[in-house]
Amino acid sequence: MSLPSIAAARRFDPAAHLPFFIGAERVGWVRRGDALLLQRWPDVFDIDASSIRLSDAYDHVDTRSAALGAVIGMLAADGRIPGWRDETYAVRNDFDAPPLAFIERAASRFFGTMTYAAHLNGIVEYEDRAPQVWIARRSHTKATDPGMLDNIVAGGIGWGMGIEATLAKECWEEAGMSADLAARATRGGTFHVLQSLPEGTQAEQIFVFDVTLPADFSPRNQDGEVGEHRLARIDEVARWIEEGALTVDASLATLDCLLRRRWIDEEACQGIAAIYTPPAL
Repeated sequence: MSLPSIAAARRFDPAAHLPFFIGAERVGWVRRGDALLLQRWPDVFDIDASSIRLSDAYDHVDTRSAALGAVIGMLAADGRIPGWRDETYAVRNDFDAPPLAFIERAASRFFGTMTYAAHLNGIVEYEDRAPQVWIARRSHTKATDPGMLDNIVAGGIGWGMGIEATLAKECWEEAGMSADLAARATRGGTFHVLQSLPEGTQAEQIFVFDVTLPADFSPRNQDGEVGEHRLARIDEVARWIEEGALTVDASLATLDCLLRRRWIDEEACQGIAAIYTPPAL
């Protein structure tokens, strides 16, 4: 079976983009149409038929961040970068690498830079019946994927936050989950997404976690980003994934859980190996 989330996670055409470089390192992908917008700043970008490069005149993280920040602000004012977050993301190709620059979160997809996120599967196990999974519905006011189904907890990892710290913060904000309960989460696998979206390119690593929740736990959103939570059977969740009702990210994180627990066969997830790193044993 070819699931829409697995196909979408690699729905990307390099020929429709120009690679974006800082120094010798490719750090992103910019759509060819958007590359034309960047020609307004010849002092910031060196652009030719094969690439976009941040000018070598900006040779420090602070000067790079300032130059990019000025451009991003003007693009946002022109409506070219929607969904301003007032959150800082580091430009880096590995989570533990030193940042090459800092940018506003909303600009990461315009430039196609690597981002990182933590997703949590909330599982309820019973002695007398099959397990179930908590699923959230994103608020209709969310900047991305409004109204779609999601994991009980999911959030981008901003600069200065670790993976587990982000997870704990999001557990409280999105589900009212205590720090003690969030600390019980165990690490799953990692997904590598590269997909074209209306706002640009999502290049993201998704770190997946599971937590077993008490049967009497009821999620309560704290920050207005979740419209509702529902406790669902495994077959319901599998059907939502097949129908594309969950976000691509949430579908992948949920598939990780279902595969690891052998609630679904790997044969049903054709192509997943290309985008998935299983958890270390």
